[in-house]
Amino acid sequence: MSYTKIKANFKVKRKMKIGELAERTGMAASAIRYYEQAGLMERAERGANGYREYGDAALERLNLIQIGQQLGFTLDAIRDVLALEGDALHGGLMQQLDTRLQDIDQMMEALAKQRASLLETKAKVQATWERGECPKSL
Repeated sequence: MSYTKIKANFKVKRKMKIGELAERTGMAASAIRYYEQAGLMERAERGANGYREYGDAALERLNLIQIGQQLGFTLDAIRDVLALEGDALHGGLMQQLDTRLQDIDQMMEALAKQRASLLETKAKVQATWERGECPKSL
């Protein structure tokens, strides 16, 4: 009798519960549930025990959401980009990036004006104090 060796290479997709996903992303479990509810992520599968189960795609999606938030995008803008595919993804993402850059330029301009005003006010207050007076108005 001869035996044939059969080698099987199975990849088992490991599922994570929400606690592990939260730990791996540094997010609160409540935030993950919120993103699901808000449509930023697909609804998690439920195991026989009723617990949410997530795959690697959820981890990648949450990482993209985090990057978007770190760049200052609103959740609506992130949702819009995540909904795009193919060529529309490139165009939509570029448009969102350009819009965000314009927003930052406007904020920087406003902050520069505010800074100049603060420096002027500081100089006036200092000059008033040096004359031995108390500033009554700025």
